[in-house]
Amino acid sequence: MRFSARRKSVYFFITLGSCLVALSVALNVGWILLNWREVALLVLGIVFFGLIITGLVLNTTFLIREIRRNEQHDAFINAVTHELKTPITSIRLYLETLKTRELSETQREEFYEIILADTNRLLHTVEQVLHAGRTGHKRRALNRANVDLSEMVRECLDLTRIRHKLDEGALRYSESLDASGARVVGDADELRTAVSNLLDNAVRYSDREVSVSVEVAALDEKRVAVRIKDSGIGISSSQLKRIFKRFYRVQGAFMARVKGTGLGLFIVHSIVKKHGGRVFAESNGPGHGSTFTIQLPRA
Repeated sequence: MRFSARRKSVYFFITLGSCLVALSVALNVGWILLNWREVALLVLGIVFFGLIITGLVLNTTFLIREIRRNEQHDAFINAVTHELKTPITSIRLYLETLKTRELSETQREEFYEIILADTNRLLHTVEQVLHAGRTGHKRRALNRANVDLSEMVRECLDLTRIRHKLDEGALRYSESLDASGARVVGDADELRTAVSNLLDNAVRYSDREVSVSVEVAALDEKRVAVRIKDSGIGISSSQLKRIFKRFYRVQGAFMARVKGTGLGLFIVHSIVKKHGGRVFAESNGPGHGSTFTIQLPRA
């Protein structure tokens, strides 16, 4: 349905551009044939020429946006298809092996661990897609409560260590808070999703050894921040503002080896915005790591 709507939109702007070009030709022909109306045609010609140029610029802009959206949509479909098909194929293979072959208890335990990991990967992909759909509804109510942000971040760190099988040194935590702590008013599940997405990205896009530092800090009396700094592949300055758009993925050779849906950072941005905060990224360029900062109003 959405693909059909986009196709109609592209056809509309192509037709609009053709009509504007035809109008331009007609005006020039009219100028030649009806030169006795030079004054009127001069005024009308200037007005219409300005409208034609404006229309062509707008038409070209919309066409480029539609083409980019179609490309991002196709890339998203391919990524989601891969993210769903790969674990399903793996689970089926190991289940068939368990069913048809005699295996030792050690091998069975190993297969069970792999199946469980693939199931978690499959569940994570489905949750990402569903969450992206939910964040698109601006009127969706949040289950607001008083949340201890520092405690929640530590819980996310523990889950990330377990999920990616990391040791204590890979993820380091620190905090610099005043007496009022780091309490915010918000939806705990939503905020947990935002922090977990940033942590997962920091781990997945670490080019070599995983080294991530997480800090919860009080910026002032009204704001608290969560900073997640990694030593991974980094981000070029031209892409820093685009990475929070839906379906957008950072370009680069390393990215081809890391699969994803392009929804993680979009979800983070949507959640933080709904909580009255802001999220931004900083990086000195490819190969120099990156820092993601969430700023939220304090309770």
